[in-house]
Amino acid sequence: MDKGNPGRGDPMTVDRRLRLWAVVVDAARGGAVAVDHVCVAAVSVAGVDSGAVAVVLDATPRELVCATDRTALELEDLTLTLGEGPCVDATGGGPVLVADLTVPECRNRWPVFAPAAVLAGAGAVFALPLRVGGIRLGVLDLYRACAGDLGTEQLADALVLADTACAVLLDDATRHGVVRDDQWPEGTGLHHPEVHQATGMITVQLGVSAAVALIRLRAYAYSQDRRLRDVAADVVARRLRFGPAGTPGD
Repeated sequence: MDKGNPGRGDPMTVDRRLRLWAVVVDAARGGAVAVDHVCVAAVSVAGVDSGAVAVVLDATPRELVCATDRTALELEDLTLTLGEGPCVDATGGGPVLVADLTVPECRNRWPVFAPAAVLAGAGAVFALPLRVGGIRLGVLDLYRACAGDLGTEQLADALVLADTACAVLLDDATRHGVVRDDQWPEGTGLHHPEVHQATGMITVQLGVSAAVALIRLRAYAYSQDRRLRDVAADVVARRLRFGPAGTPGD
């Protein structure tokens, strides 16, 4: 076994999981443990300033489940609207750990997100994918106001809590009943279901796939310098309709 990746039965790993579960239970203050309690615990043990959990399933827009504060909410809005950044890359691969968003490498990799995130109050971003085997659930995003990397123990704790978030999300899905692998159950605490609803409406209006509909929605929001959820709310309320090229909403 790789010594850098001990199994679940390793005594040190078991002790770490028990210690971190106690932190999560404490965050729940005697109530049922939810994914937002796991997120709060991750912020605490990682020594960062804020965090968020987003669900990312096939054929659906990114859905915010929880955010610890206004800064995290703003940064998640940027990720959703722009469709780029560490938190997007982590959903398709391994952890993306960015200790300093101002370095040229970050601006080259995420030319729109990086400067916008700095203006929103982020100096560092640590995005940890939520995966169980081949199942992709979403991402745990941790934000630090100032530049600075995670320590070895902090990262190890955060990765364990990412696993814990997976377990809590799957338990919630089981209790509510997921009908398809591209559908998340009602009652999960999604912050902006209107983005999903608007994407569905645009697929009908334009006769395109959900992926293309989301691209059109993002493009419109970016061109108008608006948040994606606000444009989505207009679509759902039928104040905005997407049509062929050259028509309002294009």
